[in-house]
Amino acid sequence: MADGEQARRKRTQPAWAPPAGSQDTPLKLYNSLTRKKEVFVPQKGRRVGWYSCGPTVYDTSHMGHARSYISFDILRRVMKDYFNYDVLYAMNITDIDDKIIKRARQNYLLEQYMDKKPSRKQLLDDTQTAMKPYREKLDRETDPDKKAMLQRITNKVEETVAKLEQIAENSPDASKEDELKKALVGDARDPLSEWLDSMHGSEVTDNSIFTKLPQHFEAEFHKDMEALNVLPADVLTRVSEYIPEVIEYVQTIIDKGYGYESNKSVYFDTTKFDGADSHFYAKLVPEAFGDSKAMLEGEGDLSISQDRLSEKRSTTDFALWKASKPGEPSWDSPWGMGRPGWHIECSVMASSILGGSLDIHTGGYDLKFPHHDNEIAQAEAYYDNDHWVRYFLHSGHLTIEGCKMSKSLKNFITIQEALSKYSSRQLRLGFLLHSWKDTLDYSSDTMGTAVKYEKMINEFFLTVKDVLRTDAPPFLKWDKAELQLAESFQQRKEGVHQALCDNIDTRATMDQMRELVSDSNVYLKEKRDARQQPDHALLRDIAAYLTRMLKIFGAIEGEELIGFPVGGTSQAANLEETVMPYLSTMAEFRDKVRQVARQEKAKEILQLCDGLRDDVLPQLGVRLEDHEGLPPVVKLVDKETLLKEREEKIKIEEEKRRQKEEKQRKQQELQAAKEAKRRIPPSEMFLKDTDKYSSFDDTGFPTHDKEGKELSKGQQKKLRKLYEAQEKLYSEFLKSQQDGLINGAEGK
Repeated sequence: MADGEQARRKRTQPAWAPPAGSQDTPLKLYNSLTRKKEVFVPQKGRRVGWYSCGPTVYDTSHMGHARSYISFDILRRVMKDYFNYDVLYAMNITDIDDKIIKRARQNYLLEQYMDKKPSRKQLLDDTQTAMKPYREKLDRETDPDKKAMLQRITNKVEETVAKLEQIAENSPDASKEDELKKALVGDARDPLSEWLDSMHGSEVTDNSIFTKLPQHFEAEFHKDMEALNVLPADVLTRVSEYIPEVIEYVQTIIDKGYGYESNKSVYFDTTKFDGADSHFYAKLVPEAFGDSKAMLEGEGDLSISQDRLSEKRSTTDFALWKASKPGEPSWDSPWGMGRPGWHIECSVMASSILGGSLDIHTGGYDLKFPHHDNEIAQAEAYYDNDHWVRYFLHSGHLTIEGCKMSKSLKNFITIQEALSKYSSRQLRLGFLLHSWKDTLDYSSDTMGTAVKYEKMINEFFLTVKDVLRTDAPPFLKWDKAELQLAESFQQRKEGVHQALCDNIDTRATMDQMRELVSDSNVYLKEKRDARQQPDHALLRDIAAYLTRMLKIFGAIEGEELIGFPVGGTSQAANLEETVMPYLSTMAEFRDKVRQVARQEKAKEILQLCDGLRDDVLPQLGVRLEDHEGLPPVVKLVDKETLLKEREEKIKIEEEKRRQKEEKQRKQQELQAAKEAKRRIPPSEMFLKDTDKYSSFDDTGFPTHDKEGKELSKGQQKKLRKLYEAQEKLYSEFLKSQQDGLINGAEGK
């Protein structure tokens, strides 16, 4: 054995070591309980128990609802389909609540009132009576936004009243009168309803009145969520179905010393709870403890009368069970006929599904206090623990064009109104481009950005599809361009992962995806300019990855590997596979015809080819793109999108034509003005300026100003230059006239 080999055998083999680098980034979520990002750790392995505060179904769903439910739908999808958690998602429907009772009762009373067909005089008199307390409310109001809203309603009612009175006095017209009466009832709906309710609300005894309204608006809510592509809950709970559980829950809280009965109602003793060593009241917003205004709003409009307030031991206590007054639905209980308090409903329903400790609880930012803080207190009193919710996630506010969105301020946009202007995907992209926990402004700028993002990424998908339809070798040698794009792909994927781990930051994620599209487009342009074939497999992987991410976010439905569905989710793939061979053949034929037409200068044939591209194919949902020196590109696009593009193109071309005509007109006017000026003899050029000069010499040159004062030498010098310049222009004009006469004579 050689000496070198013996020496090598005596050496110790170096120990294996893992490569330098960080472990997989853990998911962090912004926890409202700690007001910072915390590493997410479920209590039962990969299983996640998640409860989301659902809607109080007393009216049409609006974009404030969409803000929460789209945001949480995105979080839920990412948790399930990206991080692979096993999520059980429960959501409630609040179908017993002060808002529902009041709205149902008022709607019923107003319908009854209108069924009696009040005369013009009766309606006018009743409206004036109803407006009296409304005006008093307006005078007392100190909140500027609420005051402005009340003033708008008052102004509108007064305007319609004046119209109805005028038509009655001057020219009675039955049809016009009926129209104005309906308008007045619509404008004065709030004050009339309040007035009727104050007089007859206690007389409403039919419980079905209080179930029809929430059933109607719950159905509407589910339709709206389906239209927004929000996944349905795994478990849906309704308060009306959990009355026995609510009663048992309240009794347990009483038994543990944290609840007390008062005048057939039951209240939660916040002072007793907060004083216990194992408990703390108002975990989410401790600084709001004692905020009487917020507490009253949390109790509901029908629960803030003086007699109800006097039943409490402390102003910070809140109702667990409310004794029903006349005109309210009721259920039997150990404390008498009554109904659940608002806050207890969620504690009971969430606990019934997910038990004594939830992994995640979500809701709107405005529910933090008192609603969610009261939920926590009730549940921790019931279970005698201090960890009913592990992670509390709150979606940010929604503003409308920079202003606070509020149902009570009548400053809101319904989901259906939003969907009439933008697609569900565009709305979702608008939310994805912002952080789920921050304030989002619903505006033309916000949605314009979302529409541009959709177009940008859709154009990339369509381009990749077109590339993949061309023949290519199974494997291409990667050069510098492919290596750079592949490296960008890996970096962007890592960027997406880091962003999603960081509180599911979809805004940063969408930025990474935009950069990946940009890098891919640069690569495609380089290949196109060099007349080289791009690598199909690499582009397919990138486009498929982007499609997968958008599917995870709920922005794409369907099973297609690449891109947005065309012609509806059910037929998209088949449509493309079926029609594309024919479209490609047509595009190639048209391209050859255009080449021959250009060589032969056959303008009419070129116009027909352009008409096929610009007018005929868009009606069929086909975009045909011509690229000089390259084969045409065929893309299947939604017909509506293409027609909008066509309208926009026509508008742009029309504006260019208008600007061109305006420019030509101004040039003609300028030329005419110059020509007119040339025709003026210098001896006449100042004579019309009598507002400046009063005397002139024999040549028409001014000598004195309008007040008779002789012009200074400096003034005369300036005017002389103008005079001499006009002499030159006039001389040129005379010469052109003389030349014209001579040329005319020679022509004869």
